[in-house]
Order: sequence, then C-alpha cells, then structure tokens
Amino acid sequence: MSNQLIDPFGRGVEYIRLSVTDRCDLRCFYCLPGDYRDFQEPEEWLTFDEIERIIRAFASLGVQRLRVTGGEPLVRKNLPALVTQLSGISGIEDLSLSTNAVSLARQAEDLKTAGISRINVSLDSLRPERFKDITRGNLDKVINGLMTAKAAGFSPIKINMVVMKGVNDDEIEDMLEFCIEHDFTLRFIETMPVGDTGRSAASHYVSLQDVKDRLSERYQLIPGVMPGGGPARYVQVAGTSLRIGFITPISQHFCETCNRVRLAVDGTLYLCLGQDHKFEFRPLLRAGISDADLQEAARTAITLKPERHEFREKPQQVVRFMARTGG
Repeated sequence: MSNQLIDPFGRGVEYIRLSVTDRCDLRCFYCLPGDYRDFQEPEEWLTFDEIERIIRAFASLGVQRLRVTGGEPLVRKNLPALVTQLSGISGIEDLSLSTNAVSLARQAEDLKTAGISRINVSLDSLRPERFKDITRGNLDKVINGLMTAKAAGFSPIKINMVVMKGVNDDEIEDMLEFCIEHDFTLRFIETMPVGDTGRSAASHYVSLQDVKDRLSERYQLIPGVMPGGGPARYVQVAGTSLRIGFITPISQHFCETCNRVRLAVDGTLYLCLGQDHKFEFRPLLRAGISDADLQEAARTAITLKPERHEFREKPQQVVRFMARTGG
C-alpha cells in the first residue's frame, strides 16, 4: 500500500501511537504528579468503534504500524476487545503495546490472542525501594508481568529505561545484565521536558552518548538493528543476542526521520511530542462525518506536522502531561 500521508517536509507518516486512556496506576515523577487526579471523564474518551474508524481511515492512507499506549493502557476496560478490532484492520501490519506491566500478568494471554505481538515495558529500576520512590509502585508486580508475557510468547520484549543522573544511572549495567539473562531488548531514553513534571526531571538529564561511551569500556558494542518504526538507534553486545537502543530526543534528535503521530484518548491528534500542533477528530466523529471525509481530515491533519521539536530552545513550551499525550 503506497503511503498517501506525506507531511510538509517530505516525511511519510506510517506510525500511530494510540492512547487508549490518560489514566495510570503508577506515578512516575517525570510523567505525572503524585497527587494528580484530574483525569478526563470516560464520556470524553473515544469509544472503541470511534477509535477503529480513525485508525481504519489512517490505515487506508498508508499507516502500517500501530502502538497501543496510554497513560497505562491496561487500565482501560476490555482492552483485548479493542485490540481484536484493531488487529482486523486491513493495512495494519505491526500492532504493539507499551505498558508498565503492573497488570500484565492478568492480561498477557488475552492480549496475545487478540493480536498484540510485541511489547515495550517501562522499567527504570530493579531495586524495589528505588522503584517505589520513582513510580510509587510495586516492582514485584512488574517483574511478574514481564515473566508472564515472556511465557506467553511475546517477542521481542523491550525494556524502556529513562536514565536519570543521581536517580538510577548507577543501574545501567545491572539492567543490561538483566536483559541478557531474560533475552529482552534494552532501550535507554533521555528525559524530556514535557509538562511541569518533565521539566522538573530535567536536572537529572544524562546524555546517552555518555552512557554509550561508558558501556563501551566494559562491553564490545557492534552495530545492531531491530524491527519497528521507532526512533531508537541500536547496537548489539558482542557474544550475546542483546540489542541496546538509544532514544535521544535531546542530544541527537531524530526529527528529520519522524514518521509518527499520536492520537490521544479524547480524539486529539498530536503532530509532535514537543509541540502543540494538533487536530481534533472527536467533534467530527460525533457530528456524523463520512468515511471519505474522515480520510480527507486525516490528510489535512498531517499538513500540520511541524518540522521539529524545540525541547532545547523552548523547554517551557509544552504544558500538557506526557500521560495525556500518549507516550
């Protein structure tokens, strides 16, 4: 299927990150304030059928990759039913899930049956007390979810670690060895100034080039690749199957190859994680828009995609929380 969604800068958009909820059962300090309760009410959320209509329109125009995210997607009721609907859309070739894995043990089998093939799990620490300090959550539930997902046959399973100076940067090698032991892929992520919480974490920023240099002193790193539509640049640890991805929105941004947009649970399409450009689909859906006009709306939305974010130049620019955007 040819891609019909080309933004003003010549980039083809073929990847949607779909937020199915803005709620989460953790409170990672760089994402949501600990006392945050101002979640949208469910009537403002898109229904499963509305989500399917939007994704079907984008798929008909060349979108092939879809990642289900949040908030924490597993807190959305009947999520496997939605995944079943999405997996049946012609043109969607890659259907994946991002999760904190707190509730994954209960849902792994159903999600695999519904059509999720691979998952990304946020995990910033392997130390129970530190994990609790960062997320206010229980590490045992996450590890249990990971092992259940592994037994269910998800592959690959990618561990996403936000590296933070003075918080967890002393666990980099421990996380690497954990991923070698369990045949997981490891991805390091730089902190991003999205919302007040993200900006408060900026003091913990670590350049991943420094992390890569540090690992090179202990491990032989060779070029590596991984399937997927994301921005990570990969290396492989020689003598193992471990691939390590580096996601560097600050030190080495990847805007020139950006192929993705984010659909929030309220029907807002965000064209850039680091900008406020957006397009509202919910009013159109609830006014009875036709399928043909919905396709045209998707084309119009992509014309709003900016050239790049401005995290360094304008760190105060984006005020929404990451959980509201779809990570």
